[in-house]
Amino acid sequence: MTAASRVTVVVAPDSFTGSLPAHEAAAAVEAGLRDAAEAAGISVEVRRRPVADGGEGTVAVVASSGWVRRECTVTGPTGAPVRAAFALSPDGVAPRTAVVELATASGLSQLPGGRPEPRRASTWGTGELVAAAMDERVQRIVLGIGGSATTDGGTGLAAALGARFLDAHDRPLQPGGVALTDLAVVDLRQLDPRLRDIEIVVACDVDNPLTGPRGAARVYGPQKGAGPEDVTALDAGLARLAQVLHRDLGIDVDRVAGAGAAGGVGAGALAFLDARLTPGIDLLLDLVGFDEALDGADLVVTGEGSFDSQSLSGKAAVGVSRRALAAGVPVLVLAGRVDLDAADRGRLAGLGIEATHALLDLEPDLQRAREQAAPLLRELARRVMTNWLARPGVPTDPSPLRSSR
Repeated sequence: MTAASRVTVVVAPDSFTGSLPAHEAAAAVEAGLRDAAEAAGISVEVRRRPVADGGEGTVAVVASSGWVRRECTVTGPTGAPVRAAFALSPDGVAPRTAVVELATASGLSQLPGGRPEPRRASTWGTGELVAAAMDERVQRIVLGIGGSATTDGGTGLAAALGARFLDAHDRPLQPGGVALTDLAVVDLRQLDPRLRDIEIVVACDVDNPLTGPRGAARVYGPQKGAGPEDVTALDAGLARLAQVLHRDLGIDVDRVAGAGAAGGVGAGALAFLDARLTPGIDLLLDLVGFDEALDGADLVVTGEGSFDSQSLSGKAAVGVSRRALAAGVPVLVLAGRVDLDAADRGRLAGLGIEATHALLDLEPDLQRAREQAAPLLRELARRVMTNWLARPGVPTDPSPLRSSR
């Protein structure tokens, strides 16, 4: 950059898991950028667009972009009441849209005492949250399903909206995925009729099928506290659900990419809500007006807790980078840690990423880096921006920080 007196920077980080929610990460980065600009005598316009991919923190992200947050009490994953949230689009935005976050109702963070209940955890509360959103007369619901504590195939969600799941004696099944092994009948006759007039879009960033070696139970069950016997029983329950849906409703969800997301909520959303699955980061970028923020921007700064090979498969920071690349805006990534091999580093330029930097470059102790994430991120942003502002022409990377590029 040469003789610049003003620069425009879009700040669009995801959360730093376990350390900073996305909006706090964005605030720390902005503070660091302003520190650097002030020292250089340059005016900086910062456009904050914290991002998420449909998991925990999604409602907070859209609320920070002007959406209206709503809270209500719903049934938590093990039956205890919890406070959950959704967000409504600002007045004048069409179609009227609600963003519903499964994690606030049926997520791991809502388990009493943090104790997992893999066999009986239910998505009932998420269904109640969807109903609360429909009470606001929305035309579209965006359902973020990351962070689930459940493996019930979305049956709890559907039951809260009027569906019935019965055994061979016409008795309602108990909550949870294991009970699905006794499923005999799926009755959708009393499903909330408002669903017919509402577009439901599911933010989904995995391609796992419902059952089998890559299915919901075997891949994600252990993360929810499921042992080997639990995993086997949960997989059998989901297989039984798929069998009954195919037999009675003519719906084949088992092999659909993404059906295994959130313990099978992907499948349940397809079967019971007539939803469509779409990549979460792209959906959220549209909701927060990311493309509009890129107009006239000189730089994008994004980031997340760990930037690694999984990130390059399409997590939030890379979703941001792809949009910026299409607009011709360079990207810097600031992460808690960076773990890329030589092949991964070779892919960065093709994603529009000029360089990546980590908090561990400043504080090698992982625990201290987590505890001091906000001030470290501010300092990292200050150093990186100072160097970026001093670069002539197209930026290279003269930073004294260790870079993963």
